[in-house]
Amino acid sequence: MNIDEIMKILPHRQPFLLVDGVEEVGEDYIVAFKNISISDPVFGGHFPNYPIYPGVLIIEGLAQTAGLLLLKDAGDAIPLFLGIDNARFKKEVRPGDKLVYEVKVVQNKGTVVKVDAVAKVDGKTVAKATLLLGVKK
Repeated sequence: MNIDEIMKILPHRQPFLLVDGVEEVGEDYIVAFKNISISDPVFGGHFPNYPIYPGVLIIEGLAQTAGLLLLKDAGDAIPLFLGIDNARFKKEVRPGDKLVYEVKVVQNKGTVVKVDAVAKVDGKTVAKATLLLGVKK
């Protein structure tokens, strides 16, 4: 899935669209990515002399990835971020990194879905969390 297909599904737009592409989609999982660039607007303030991609944006990217999975067949729906548990940050993410988002559904109760979400760089976990998401039609 490329950026044009992603923008047909997600309502987010630049600079807050945090998924550049999708590598794989299954029935209950998705693998997507964001290429972290020094030109990303966030690096103007976080931090100019030692740029680190903010953890909150990593979590948002994971949530957007989950939204792609939930909305792939939903038509005109909007993904809702309902909750987060057990968020942990393991390593820094820096310009030049390819941030890979891996999301798997662990529980589905109608319009509310719980996912395990892991962000990786070079195969190493940089962040992980359990996310609750919903779909608003």
